Amino acid sequence: MMQLYNSATRKKEEFKTHTPGHVEMYTCGPTVYHFAHIGNLRSYIMEDVLEKTLRYTGYDVNRVMNITDVGHLTSDADEGEDKMLKGAKRENKSVMDIAKFYTDAFFSDCEKLNIKVPDVVQPATGLIDDFIHMVEGLIEKEFAYFAGGNVYFDTSKLNRYYVFNDHNEEDLAVGVREGVEEDTNKRNKNDFVLWFTKSKFEDQALKWDSPWGVGYPGWHIECSGISLKYNGEYLDLHCGGIDNAFPHHTNEIAQTESFVGHEWCKQWFHVHHLNTNSGKMSKSKGEFLTVSLLEEKGYDPLVYRMFCLQSHYRKGLVFSWENLDNAVGTFNKLIGRIANLKPGDDVDQAVFDELKAKFVAALENDLNTAQAMTAVYDVLKAKTTDATKLAVLADYDYVLSLDLLAKAEAKRQENAKAAAAKKSEGGYTIVGEGDPAIDALVMQRYEAKKAKNFAEADRIRDELKAQGIEITDVAGGAQWKKI
Repeated sequence: MMQLYNSATRKKEEFKTHTPGHVEMYTCGPTVYHFAHIGNLRSYIMEDVLEKTLRYTGYDVNRVMNITDVGHLTSDADEGEDKMLKGAKRENKSVMDIAKFYTDAFFSDCEKLNIKVPDVVQPATGLIDDFIHMVEGLIEKEFAYFAGGNVYFDTSKLNRYYVFNDHNEEDLAVGVREGVEEDTNKRNKNDFVLWFTKSKFEDQALKWDSPWGVGYPGWHIECSGISLKYNGEYLDLHCGGIDNAFPHHTNEIAQTESFVGHEWCKQWFHVHHLNTNSGKMSKSKGEFLTVSLLEEKGYDPLVYRMFCLQSHYRKGLVFSWENLDNAVGTFNKLIGRIANLKPGDDVDQAVFDELKAKFVAALENDLNTAQAMTAVYDVLKAKTTDATKLAVLADYDYVLSLDLLAKAEAKRQENAKAAAAKKSEGGYTIVGEGDPAIDALVMQRYEAKKAKNFAEADRIRDELKAQGIEITDVAGGAQWKKI
């Protein structure tokens, strides 16, 4: 039974769906004006793990994601310029060229991180008529009004506006935040724009005819319109970064429930920030950390995926190159240990089921990926056949998506080539799990045996055994593994 923390109720709850066995899932997609930084991608990794967990545990899932290619202003609210226009000006290209380039770049990053493409991916510019229809409905129901050339949602008509946090109204007063100017068209300071016309920006690149004049949709209406079209009126699970909770998700709830006339989404899943030592990661400060930069520096993107899995999604995660280097060491040792397992057919189904149950329990406990990674090491330590261990790890990797068995097989082949090369040179080959300190002790044992100092060789073997290391002498060398 899946238990998930619900941001709307601020407690862990049993996950329930409108239609038993089926999940309608929506995840806020990127605004495609620049590359996604690895902080953005942490959210997509964790949402990917959540979707795969639901499928792994038997649910049918319809996952929908938007691509924001118009209407997202630089403040995340109703102030500043459109991020897409900002990107187009920066690179002296058209907005559509920018959108195409960075959409492709985003999905390239997702592929490198083994993030599954959602069932539906919808650019906002493709559903303008749907947004206009929704705005018309909100005006008709008297939840929206036209003022100064724009259409605004009237938050005073709601019984409760702040869903995710109980804000002090004065804390969000217009003008308190630097650079925010009061919009005198608004009846209430928390009202937000559903449709902009040229009265907002004369130079807006993308404009459409509407009943209120030539203009474009607000950011918030896009996600509501896309979800209603592809998920229906009852959404089971809405995901995004914690920074989306206010105002974006708050406004989505306000306008969608006012439009459909009933509760829209029960379960809200928010992933917390990836921070650097100097604070929250962003595109505007410090080194712009992208998947491409990780690759340029020699890091496998899947090491970053594992780095994210080692922490809980509701905890801030601190990124540093030192922390990523530690993850590299952990990942390489893990692959080395799996590579030492010998493929076969003797799978013990009872042990398989027992180990799988532990993995499922970790994931169903509010998507505890750190516990799920611990379950991987429990498999390696289990008293069972290598074939069983490999079968279990292959099963786990549907969710973890770290390419564990493929990388282990590549490591096996690399070890075999190295052993063959050493053997042809008449050398002594050590096959292990990528730990130089252990390799050095195994070599010392070999040197002691070669010198007929068998007492020293036995002492080293005992020392390694005390560390949980098992050595097997093979033709032309030795193989070791942790037991």
